[in-house]
Amino acid sequence: MSQVVLIVDDDPVQRRLLEAMVQRFGYQAMLAEGGDAAVAALLGPGATPIDCVVLDMVMPDLDGLGVLARLREAGLDLPVIVQTAHGGIDNAVAAMRAGAIDFVVKPASPERLQVSLRNALATKALTGELQRIKRGRDGTLVISDVITRSAAMRPVLRAAEKAADSTIPVLIEGESGVGKELIARAIHGSGSRRAKPFVAVNCGAMPENLVESILFGHEKGSFTGATEKHNGKFIEADGGTLFLDEVGELPPAAQVKLLRALQEGEVEPVGGRRNIKVDVRIVSATNRDLIADVKAGRFREDLFYRLHVFPIMIPPLRQRLDDIPALARHFLVRIAAEEGKRVRSIGTAALDLLASYRWPGNVRQLENAIFRAVVLSDSEEVGVNEFPQILAQVGTDGAPPSESSREPWIASSPAMAASWPGAGNHSAMPANNAAPLTLSSPSLLLTDSHGNVRPLEDIERDVIRFAIAHYDEQMSEVARRLKIGRSTLYRKLEGLGLDNTAAGINVNETAGVG
Repeated sequence: MSQVVLIVDDDPVQRRLLEAMVQRFGYQAMLAEGGDAAVAALLGPGATPIDCVVLDMVMPDLDGLGVLARLREAGLDLPVIVQTAHGGIDNAVAAMRAGAIDFVVKPASPERLQVSLRNALATKALTGELQRIKRGRDGTLVISDVITRSAAMRPVLRAAEKAADSTIPVLIEGESGVGKELIARAIHGSGSRRAKPFVAVNCGAMPENLVESILFGHEKGSFTGATEKHNGKFIEADGGTLFLDEVGELPPAAQVKLLRALQEGEVEPVGGRRNIKVDVRIVSATNRDLIADVKAGRFREDLFYRLHVFPIMIPPLRQRLDDIPALARHFLVRIAAEEGKRVRSIGTAALDLLASYRWPGNVRQLENAIFRAVVLSDSEEVGVNEFPQILAQVGTDGAPPSESSREPWIASSPAMAASWPGAGNHSAMPANNAAPLTLSSPSLLLTDSHGNVRPLEDIERDVIRFAIAHYDEQMSEVARRLKIGRSTLYRKLEGLGLDNTAAGINVNETAGVG
């Protein structure tokens, strides 16, 4: 999903001009006819998340300064670019003092507006990331810090909010890399124990012979190598939250001790002579099917019911594709700052590529892919060429493509399934709507991840890209087969953003060839 820009102007002509420019820049435009409509869109019930506002200063109902005042009263920290007419610099200065981030003089040129939007969105992203890092370090990360725009995550956040208001034991379930620890930290930071410690322990990384010592502590001299007293994780987390990551990996002996600690509210250090009372809120996480482990005897049933009081299931990234653009921008801003790279944005084609991948490693894999892309990038915008590994695997469910399966693929859609070649053969049908159907002949991705028909411009882009690769970059042959002139082909390449594509075509270098 593209970033959303709210355009506020009472002049319909200006609104249409700004809308066209914003959409051409690759953003999604929302329109408001005046200040009151803008406040309703930003602060009303069920408001759509807005990334930036382009705000006219002079309007008949609520003017620009009035809108800024309402946003300040509501505590909404949102980048606002104000528009002012010639001679209205005093108003622009007043708006900047009221919280606007930049101003443009009407009528704004496309170049000036694009730079202003890019800087405003980059500043917003960096500011938000710095605040999240600070809250994460202080243990005060809250549920609103979780970056998501997917409907699939709304039940997760609602459940986390309810859990934060209680001390109920929480079990967070989900595949590796979906962000279980982030949700655990948000629950802690949103609850009454946020001023107390949040202690995380990876149960799968502890040596089996040291599990008891790490969790419950030990006395000096209690075993070989115990040269001094050690407080375990339970005691460190006293008054706060203990996060047991990968709790399903605990060995049987440690499961017994953990169950007793949870039942009695006290721990017995190794070599200790008395139990120690602890007040700990337990949040655990697992990527295993604990019910299957209980049935197989690998996990204690009584411990399972102690931990599985309030389960929260986090869906994998492939089931919440709407989160990919926001997460990608979030990682890009942070990593670019850490690496000292002047990378500001991710191209639309690159975001489409990321959305078409299956992400078996979930959010963690996406973060590493963005890290690699930032390091590879030589410009301010990351493109598809910075994701070579993803580009090679798209459409194959994460498996490297074989020589016989390099054709484009068509995603399943209930409305189209009956008309596919081989539809009568059930073995050719995908298992679910998320899985691609690979056809024996070259085909196109006609539907998006939600089963909706893709825009004609995107389909045309894929057709041209395929033709260039199919005819070995012989542009005369490509134009002839597409039944268009060479000059038309080059205009389309430039207009569709296919110069410097993965096919290796550079419009500026090729256009002059006869």
